[in-house]
Amino acid sequence: MAEAEPSNNSVVAEPRLVICIGDIHGYITKLQNLWSNLESQFDPQHFNAATIIFLGDYCDRGPDAKKVLDFLINLPSKYPNQKHVFLSGNHDFAFAAFVGVLPEPQNGVSFKEGWKKYEESEDREGWYKGEGYENMHLQGRMWAGHIKARFDNKGNEFMGSVYDAGPTFASYGVPHGSSDLMKAVPDDHKKFLAEMVWIHEEDDVCIEDEEGIRHCKLIAVHAGLEKGKNVGEQLRFLKAKETHLPKIEGLSGRKNVWDIPEELTEKPTIVVSGHHGKLHIEGLRLIIDEGGGFENKPLAAIALPSMKLVRDTDNLTK
Repeated sequence: MAEAEPSNNSVVAEPRLVICIGDIHGYITKLQNLWSNLESQFDPQHFNAATIIFLGDYCDRGPDAKKVLDFLINLPSKYPNQKHVFLSGNHDFAFAAFVGVLPEPQNGVSFKEGWKKYEESEDREGWYKGEGYENMHLQGRMWAGHIKARFDNKGNEFMGSVYDAGPTFASYGVPHGSSDLMKAVPDDHKKFLAEMVWIHEEDDVCIEDEEGIRHCKLIAVHAGLEKGKNVGEQLRFLKAKETHLPKIEGLSGRKNVWDIPEELTEKPTIVVSGHHGKLHIEGLRLIIDEGGGFENKPLAAIALPSMKLVRDTDNLTK
């Protein structure tokens, strides 16, 4: 009697490719070069079916925010089998606030209420007071403001406002702080800004480390999750995009969102962010912002499960 042929059912499918891309900050050439390097690094079948998570901060500092948004908006039609996730960064949140596409606060409070907590900074930061400011979210007013100081505390020259939004205004052909930007931003860009998510979850993402291949949950959020606060409440708040607070810690926090909350260490959970101006990989905490919006620093991405880092500056060949 002939032996039975081995069944193909025993073949284990390769873990899907998940790529997380750091803060772009208006650098279209970096984005184009990084994308080309990613395409050359991975098998086309896997790359074309990958989940691509953009970690936010598409605008400000670099010169081509308008072109960056065009590139991102066109990805789903060019790569229809990929899944694209566009997280909001704090810079994008402020851009959206200025052009009037943030959702209204759900608790009936006006955006104006949020100014009070930080009003001592209004003069120094030169908050926007032009057309439409009367019920604008605080971050929109700061974004389009005119900072009085010339340099920040690290010696970097401000570009218009505390957000360095001047180059974004210029990319749309209008002077920094001009209300003309509200008309200059095309509808598809406003739609993109309105539809950005504040948090994204994936239930089964693989990661390869010294323990082998591990199946994890993944949470992607621009800055991170706060220590000492209920994670479920934070997730609910960020998913709902509640805008009544003048500052969203998950998008703009620093030390308070650096670590993985202890609550998430019971089951393996990857927490991936950008925002911090650093490349930091410690266990399942991934911070992918090597460029930080600086012209001379690279734009980086990390690919899972391999944990491979790819940069726009890599000289890669197929």
